[in-house]
This record gives sequence, C-alpha cells and structure tokens, in this order.
Amino acid sequence: MADSSKQSAARDRELAKAVKESKSPAIARAAAILRFLGKSDTPLGLQSIARELGLVPSTCLYTLRALVSEEFVAFEPETKRYSLEAGVLTLARHWLRRNQFTDIAQPALDRISHSFDLTTMGVHIVGLDHIIVVAASQSGNNFQLSAQIGSRFPALISATGRCIAAFGNYPEDELASRFSSLRWDDPPSYDEWLAQVRQTREQGFAVDAGNYIAGVTVVAVPVWKTRAQLSHALVALGIGGTLQRVGLPALQEALVSAAQTLSRQLCGET
Repeated sequence: MADSSKQSAARDRELAKAVKESKSPAIARAAAILRFLGKSDTPLGLQSIARELGLVPSTCLYTLRALVSEEFVAFEPETKRYSLEAGVLTLARHWLRRNQFTDIAQPALDRISHSFDLTTMGVHIVGLDHIIVVAASQSGNNFQLSAQIGSRFPALISATGRCIAAFGNYPEDELASRFSSLRWDDPPSYDEWLAQVRQTREQGFAVDAGNYIAGVTVVAVPVWKTRAQLSHALVALGIGGTLQRVGLPALQEALVSAAQTLSRQLCGET
C-alpha cells in the first residue's frame, strides 16, 4: 500500500504528539526515533530528527547515543548522520520466530496471490492504534502493488479498518474520533462508513472500492486468535478492474475460507 506525502506528514505529526503525551517519555522518544529513521531512505542529522519529532536537540542527542550504544542506530562520523543499525533485525527475527500467524498464513497468502494474480498481506492488529504488515505475497505477474513487511497503517483505514470496527467491540464515540483523523483519497462520510461497517459485520468481510487509494480495491477478512480477540486480518489488494476480471466473489470466498482455517489453528481447534 503506497502512502501519499500528506499521509506520511500526518503520521509524523501524530508520532511527535504521542511522544509529548507519553507517560514514559524516554521510551517513547527512543521508539519514535527508531520509527522515524525506519521510514527514511537516507541517514538523517540530529537537527532534522529533533525538529520533526518536536524534541529538544540535547535530549534527542542523548537518546540517539543510547540507541547507538545498543546497536539499534548507526552513526556516521563523517556526515554526523544517523540510520538504523542491524541490531533491530535481532528483535524482529525473535518476534517472527515465535509468531505462529506468520508461519501458517504465508502458504495461504501465496496460494491466493498466485490464483488471483494480485498482492496479499497478513496484518497484525494493535487495537485502535495501527496495523502492521507481518506477511506478504505477490504473484509476480503484470503490474503489482507493493506491500512491505513492517509497514504500519492507521487501524481504521481501508477494508481492514472496517473489520476492526465491525468486530472489535469499540465504543462508537471512540470510532468517530479516530475516523475523523483518517486520510483517504476518496473519503466516505462517517455515516457511509458506519453502514459499510454494519455490512462487514453481516457478511464477514470488508471491501474498500477506491476509498483509501484511488483505483485500488482492497478486500479484508478478520482472523481470530481466540473467540473473543480479533488479532489479525488477511488482505488482498489490486487494481479495481483487475479484481473484477478475476472474480471478486471468488476472491472473497477464498479469503474467508483461509481466514476461518487460520482462526481455528490459532485458537487450537482442529
């Protein structure tokens, strides 16, 4: 899922706000710096990092030095710029190794991706905060939308967001507050979105037909870790016309079937 520059800037502002409001500011600063560096294609200087995250430069420098000493951040003495270090891969590898969903979802994602010639993803749901791509597959044929492992998106955006709102048992006032901050290419009204959430609850899957990204259709199906905990979702995305040609109902059926199988496996059912 490609982000626009406006969406990226909005997330940077939200990141800076979260640092200021955190009850554990030192941890929040470190996490914000790591995420910010992770999004940058090039190393960044102290002033750029501090300015974008709303940090006092001296405080930012102290945090950066701590992250460098722990090998999570690399420092280039010649340019005085910072970038992610390989130490973050150790944490990611440990998480992926114990993450059952990633292992059991990948074959299903590969099968659906190649059968329907589109991009599929498995996402981890972190409450109403965000979703994280933890597995992905692309058919390799024709034009494909990219999906990178580790990408984060607002929880209520696109088709996955409708699933979270439909099955997450969240208060409507909280949903309304979160909805108002979302950025869409073709935004639905809140009433339209609520109607789509209700439809998602009835049919067991959600469809975003070009609202989030113009011309792109996204289908999402919930996956349950326990009977009461919505933990993941299977997502398929492709150019709207392509999905119509390959058969949207058949894709929906394949995703629902795969999600039901994964839910039973995660819940320990046969």
